[in-house]
Amino acid sequence: MTELPLVVGVDGSESSLTAIDWAVDEAARHGLPLRLVYASLWERYEGVMPSDNRERPSEQVMAEHVVASAAERARLRDPDVKTATDILPEEAVDALLHESEYAFAVVTGARGRGEIKGLLLGSTGLGVAAHAHCPVIVVRGDRAGLAGTHERVLLGAGDPDTAGEAVRFAFQEAEARGCVLDVVRAWRSPAHEAAAHPLLTGTPAHQHEQRASAQLDRLLDDAAAAAPGLRVRRTTVEGTARKVLVDRSAAADLVVIGARRRPGRFGLQLGRVAHTLLHHAQCPVAVVPQRS
Repeated sequence: MTELPLVVGVDGSESSLTAIDWAVDEAARHGLPLRLVYASLWERYEGVMPSDNRERPSEQVMAEHVVASAAERARLRDPDVKTATDILPEEAVDALLHESEYAFAVVTGARGRGEIKGLLLGSTGLGVAAHAHCPVIVVRGDRAGLAGTHERVLLGAGDPDTAGEAVRFAFQEAEARGCVLDVVRAWRSPAHEAAAHPLLTGTPAHQHEQRASAQLDRLLDDAAAAAPGLRVRRTTVEGTARKVLVDRSAAADLVVIGARRRPGRFGLQLGRVAHTLLHHAQCPVAVVPQRS
């Protein structure tokens, strides 16, 4: 059976180069082939645009240079990783969404070539993360997070209907890295709540914490039993999931979050937690789709 490749969107930008480096290391960890793709529309227009010279279009030259440079960078980083390249005659988001149907994961940089300097997240990364068929990893963060020196994968434990695939992906990542899996579920107690739940003990706040802990156990028990050698740290934290996970991403090499995919629905299919992490996390972010 042919292994699905790790697909990387490349465009020659600094962010793209960082994504290539990260993806090569990721492919090596999992023993996966690497597929570097550049989306360009020049081929679509070449046949209909009049031309009196035999020189190759400048866009074609640039596209070929981008993928050749990307492949050389990948080879220099790890010559043992099998690498292929392709130039696709599509818009970047459309091309990567098509690629996501036959990929282990899709990797993008945080910003593309020509996008506004200082932009927290480019349109390509956001669009692909919101609609892809496979996990999408947006490579962002500080030097320590990018280098993987924390030896920790962070999983934001969501509801079971959106987190099952994310749990499997996070366990797989932590096992491949031989590191700790830090699983966090945030909870909040509404200020106006005063009544106690009859089946739980303690104050309303304590009951919320108990429920969060029970949900965490239900979400993780099967996966933890299948990976007895993996170090898993379960934590419930009072606060908003967005703030808790962004804060904890400073001590992680990868943060994993689930996202529900609703067939037939338009617009960005990302919750507020995933959206916030993609813009503010201090390490790479993996958005793992869960079909509903």
